Amino acid sequence: MALKTAKQYLDDMNKLVPRVYIAGKWVKNLLEHPVTRSMVMANSMIYGLAEDEKNKGVMVAKSHLTGEPVNRNLNVARNIHDLDMRQEMALLTSQTVGTCNYRCVGCDALNSLAASTWEMDQALGTKYNERFNKWLAYAQANDLAVSGAITDAKGDRRKRPSQQEEPDTFLRMVEKRDDGIVVRGIKVSQSGAIGSHETLVLPGGGLKEGEEPFALAFAVQNSAPGLTYVCQYNAYSAEREAVDSEEELGNPLYGQRETSTMYFDNVFIPWERVFHCGETKYSGKIVTRFAKAHRMNCGGACKVGFADLIIGGTMLAAEYIGVEKVPHIQEKIIDMVRFSETSHACAIAAAMRGREEPKGSGVFLPDDLFGNAAKLNIAHGFWEIMKNAGDIGGGLVVTMPRLKDLKDPQVGPMLQKAFGAAAPAEKRMKVAKFLQHWTAGLHGPGTWHGAGAPQTQRFMFTVLTDFEAKKKMAKKLMGMKDE
Repeated sequence: MALKTAKQYLDDMNKLVPRVYIAGKWVKNLLEHPVTRSMVMANSMIYGLAEDEKNKGVMVAKSHLTGEPVNRNLNVARNIHDLDMRQEMALLTSQTVGTCNYRCVGCDALNSLAASTWEMDQALGTKYNERFNKWLAYAQANDLAVSGAITDAKGDRRKRPSQQEEPDTFLRMVEKRDDGIVVRGIKVSQSGAIGSHETLVLPGGGLKEGEEPFALAFAVQNSAPGLTYVCQYNAYSAEREAVDSEEELGNPLYGQRETSTMYFDNVFIPWERVFHCGETKYSGKIVTRFAKAHRMNCGGACKVGFADLIIGGTMLAAEYIGVEKVPHIQEKIIDMVRFSETSHACAIAAAMRGREEPKGSGVFLPDDLFGNAAKLNIAHGFWEIMKNAGDIGGGLVVTMPRLKDLKDPQVGPMLQKAFGAAAPAEKRMKVAKFLQHWTAGLHGPGTWHGAGAPQTQRFMFTVLTDFEAKKKMAKKLMGMKDE
């Protein structure tokens, strides 16, 4: 099997037994809990997109290991076309499910590991790349949903990992055995591991000599003994649990972006699944290469797909109250498009300017400068997009009653009168609920912090920009000689 169907993926999820906790309850079946089900259904649609013939160019690639068709979420980019289709996949999946492609982080993580394990083997004589390729061939052959876990809990930011009073705030190796390693610690803000077959775990940042136990990268199976997932819980989670029908919600089937805190309580990882163990010099490279890929995809494509949905909902809101031709409304919508398409253009440029890294590895990564530009632009632009959506959508976006109340025999007729405009109240309130999902939900902070907070991108601009070259260009045109 090379490509799973959505149904086959759901069958897999019914068999998995991860240790999942949410809001005071242990979840026995991911498809039976309303919150975890939304995450699983979103993943199933990602499989469904690859089944659709019209999406094959974006969603399906050819494995460089076997030559067989594979889901692009498991593909290692070998040229700039692969990079371009990768960012197009991020756009398409976001437009389709209106939430996270929970295989996205895993895809970017495996591209980083493909490059970095090759480099370690060349420099150190290790066998990491051989192990990684065997694992990847297995994942591709079985079309596994692979998520990624990067961020450590970190504890006191003033202290290095080994200095923490609570050592579990950083994931680390606590035992090295002949058959593998034992790991312990916490990864946070993880997207989609509960509904994935496996998770790729990367170091949380650059490390120094003496911090070898924290220099880890490995693949862990969903239901590994000792692994616990504590799911996020917020007002939208509570609402999803409380409603009589999912149709009451802003994104009925796929929900908000669901994350979890992963606790590794002495989890055993066999050597064949370990791809980095103690080589601190390469930990930063693994994270940096992941970030190169993820900022292009998360910033310049994924959130652009979200923006397309918000723009569509905002236009409907304007039409339903009869203001779609008012000049300042049109100007605000044009600004929304401008922010969105500028970010997408940066993502396309990052792909087109991509290059092999490191040389000889055969792995292509996006251009770092354009990728950071995509992420920084959308981080700021997304707030503006949501602001305009809230402005045009009006106060109803946050003051509306339940959709179900429209059908109540006592208050329904009054609400029909109150909220009927250029379109019936049902349509107006439905789109208001959709905009509420975005503008009063989780996506603003999620966009700001996903793939690194904007201060990180600002720092990267100082590193990546050749300011001396720019000064020389200016001096040359002025006729000024260098001292």
